[in-house]
Amino acid sequence: MPVLPDSPLCFTPHYHTRVWGGRKLETQLGRSLPDAQPYGESWELSDRDDCQSVVSSGPLAGTTLHELWQNHRREIFGEDFAAHPSPRFPLLVKVLDCADVLSLQVHPPAHLAAELGGEPKSEMWHIVAAEPGAKLYAGLKQGVTRAAFETALASGRVADCVHGIEPRAGDSLMVHSGRLHALGAGLLLFEIQQNSDTTYRVFDWNRLGLDGQPRALHVAESLRCIDFGDFEPRLRTAAEGNPLAACEHFRVNRRESASQDATPGPRLIMALDPLTWAGTKIEPGRVALWPAAASPAPAIHGGTWLEIQMG
Repeated sequence: MPVLPDSPLCFTPHYHTRVWGGRKLETQLGRSLPDAQPYGESWELSDRDDCQSVVSSGPLAGTTLHELWQNHRREIFGEDFAAHPSPRFPLLVKVLDCADVLSLQVHPPAHLAAELGGEPKSEMWHIVAAEPGAKLYAGLKQGVTRAAFETALASGRVADCVHGIEPRAGDSLMVHSGRLHALGAGLLLFEIQQNSDTTYRVFDWNRLGLDGQPRALHVAESLRCIDFGDFEPRLRTAAEGNPLAACEHFRVNRRESASQDATPGPRLIMALDPLTWAGTKIEPGRVALWPAAASPAPAIHGGTWLEIQMG
């Protein structure tokens, strides 16, 4: 059994440049970015070959998330996950800064992912900040058929087919695999998803990538994956309460220090406000994990957070 800390496990984030990214990770979240490029994503918790989260401090400093999952699963993640079939930690947690609109895209559902050479992916978005007029796109407008969508795609009028929504800070949306979607310019959000990096772009607004070339599209794969019966989904507002999002892979609730229950580990949180947990300061957007086998988790102080439960 590893030497468990008397404070939550925190992880070093990985920053990723994106053609649609900006600088809000720096200006709004106080991060120190590597250079002056547009950074669109901070991967806060990741068990991927090309992006591995590492414990940042304490007796387990330097240990990767993959090592925790493979070698200390029962102690860190609890008895319920000791026999979990995934060889990797099953969730991926990110912060996204959308200075420009993302591509119109879809993630493959489980029954098609392997055939298409990808991984299934359902995700949820929690809006942290939205500039005036900022939009996101999810699902189709009522009555749009596959044939109508393909015609619009060929003529460059795809925006006429997609359901647009103006979100506010505190809103959430569950994006099941198969749901056509895009994030618009002016949004800062947290994303919790299955551990997958498969995205099929069906339209990219005729934009060039950071290398000056058009980004690859996956029109045939997208058309196979899009749920053409998914019309005009609605956001879940903060006033509607918990859960903010739920599926078979995860459940996300909003919690606050003024009304928390005593909960044994494991506990996985993502800070919405500056928090203090067992003497550890956790800034907005950061993830913290209280191991299952550690002493009972003490109270969290300072504001609000997302509580993430694995399915």
